[in-house]
Amino acid sequence: MSSATGSLAVLLLGDARLPTGGHTQSGGLEPALLAGMAAGDIPAYLTTRLRTTTLVDAATAVVALRTLRAGGAVELVEQAWAARTPSHVVRQASEELGRGYERLLTRLDDLTPRPVRRGEPRPIAVARLAARLDVAATDLARVICHDDVQSVCAAALKLAPLDPVDTVAWALDVAPLVERVVAQVADLRTPADIPAPAAPAAEIWQHAHATAPRRLFRA
Repeated sequence: MSSATGSLAVLLLGDARLPTGGHTQSGGLEPALLAGMAAGDIPAYLTTRLRTTTLVDAATAVVALRTLRAGGAVELVEQAWAARTPSHVVRQASEELGRGYERLLTRLDDLTPRPVRRGEPRPIAVARLAARLDVAATDLARVICHDDVQSVCAAALKLAPLDPVDTVAWALDVAPLVERVVAQVADLRTPADIPAPAAPAAEIWQHAHATAPRRLFRA
C-alpha cells in the first residue's frame, strides 16, 4: 500500500467521526467527575491519563504493530496489556471500542460483511488497522494519544459548563507530552517492553461507574 494511503489513514484513524463507538466513551472523565473531581482539574487529569493509561495503550499498539508485521500472533501482547490493565471494567470498555475497529477492518478485507470476532482491546485492534493501512509506528502511537485526549475533551463539553475553545487549548497544551509519549514507545518491540504505570484511582472510579444508575457515557 502506498505511503499516501498511510498518510491519509492517519487522518482517518484520528477523526472523531470514525464509526467505532468512541462517542460512548469519556476516557474515564465522567467517572472522575462523579467521584468529585473538579472541572478545573480536567487538564491535570489529561496529563495524568497520558502518563499512565494512554502510555500503556500506545506502547501496546506499537508492539502489536511490529508483531503483526513480523508475521507473529498478538496473544502475548494482549496478555501484557491485560496485566497492565487490571480492572475488568476498563478492559471491557477497551474491547467494546476494539470491536468497532474490527468492523472497519472486516469491511476493508472483504466487501461481504461477516461476523466480527471476539473483541480485542482498542490498541491491538487499531494496530491491525495500522498494519493493513501502512501506518508508521510513530503515527500509530500519536493516533492513540490523540484519540484519548479528544475523547476526554469531547466528553468535557457534555459534562461540564465550559467554553469549547478551552478544550482546544487543553489539547494543544498537552501536545509536548503527547510527543514525549510517542518518543518513549516508538522503538518498543516486545511485550516485556510495555511500561506498567498505575492509575488506581481512575480504575476505582470506573468500577463504580459501571453500576451507576445515571450516566451519559459507558466509561
